Amino acid sequence: MLPGVRFGPAERRARLLTTHQVDLVIDVGANSGQYATALRQAGYRGRIVSFEPLREPYACLAAAAAEDETWDCWQLALGRGRGTAHVNVSEDTRNSSLLPVGERHLRAVPDSRTLDVETVSMGRLDTMWPEIARDARRPYLKIDTQGYELEVLHGTERALGAISLVEAELSLIPVYDAGPLFDDVVRFLDKHDFAPIAFEGVLDDPETGEMLQTDCIFRRRSAPAR
Repeated sequence: MLPGVRFGPAERRARLLTTHQVDLVIDVGANSGQYATALRQAGYRGRIVSFEPLREPYACLAAAAAEDETWDCWQLALGRGRGTAHVNVSEDTRNSSLLPVGERHLRAVPDSRTLDVETVSMGRLDTMWPEIARDARRPYLKIDTQGYELEVLHGTERALGAISLVEAELSLIPVYDAGPLFDDVVRFLDKHDFAPIAFEGVLDDPETGEMLQTDCIFRRRSAPAR
């Protein structure tokens, strides 16, 4: 195979955001703001709205965004329901989930074990969409919620027609109990007119060499609704 152009994650997103004229990034599962910070470092200057439900990561997120006038933060979990929910807090909070962590994930990432359970507020993105989207014309939805991605999408179903690109972390095999698998999310997004355009491995099994999770980016086939 002849060598070709290969993009790293930051450069890929910078090019996608520019190509698709993205003017709003919705960062669901923001943790301490690592994803949004990387976008800024890659040159994105548009609006960012980050969601993180856990107290300690949210404090770091809010501090990171404090001097950025176009980066807003919400201390909130997103899903298809509203009210409160219980998050399994991992030693490394990036692995915290509303679902119990599975054995394969624990073997691959030992610091994903649960140390605490935190009660958090839960909302639907559909309900908040007018306030979040404002006058955005080409939003980009990123979801990294450790097995809860499909629940977030169900709570965004009405707004999906206005979104240009969706990025979601997908499991190829079960790594969170009762979590959806790759095909489940792909079918849901296909039904809503999205096709995959990029895959990036994010978690491998160190013993078997199998890929456990991948980041997948989807593009709307037709123009988003306004």
